[in-house]
Amino acid sequence: MASYPNLSPQAIFQMQYESVRRDEVVGVLLALFLGCFGIHHFYLGRVGLGIVYCCFSWTGIPAFLGLIECFFMPGRVRAYNAVQAAGLAAALGLTIPMWANYPGWVAPAAPAQNYAGYPPAQSTGLVPATSGLQSSLLACGNCGHANAAAARFCANCGSNLLWKPA
Repeated sequence: MASYPNLSPQAIFQMQYESVRRDEVVGVLLALFLGCFGIHHFYLGRVGLGIVYCCFSWTGIPAFLGLIECFFMPGRVRAYNAVQAAGLAAALGLTIPMWANYPGWVAPAAPAQNYAGYPPAQSTGLVPATSGLQSSLLACGNCGHANAAAARFCANCGSNLLWKPA
């Protein structure tokens, strides 16, 4: 039994988001001091790049790249946090909060509304997933993964993002 049985979805979102978000200052410091080992890439979940940096750490090239990348880390951490927020909101069926810089993004659990003015496809029973508000991210209806708005297929599971069941 949970200790907080009557939590709203927004409260659940906040608790889960605080557990997965990353700090910009920590990212910059990791890139600056441990960039030669790729620790800043491990911090943002880029395990492949982190392993490459570890393999080539003896050359000094990753140290130089880590010094350069410390200037780009705040933007990368913000993008990582935005993707995490989008994924959590999609899983909970919430819209992305306005502070996440994605106004108007609609989670897949929200009812499909046709704002574009054209009727949904009647013959197939499908409506375009991109109909509606312009968004920065598009959540997969199958797995909930946040994808770029121009994506046609989910980067996580490969399902078609352009059509979803009505």
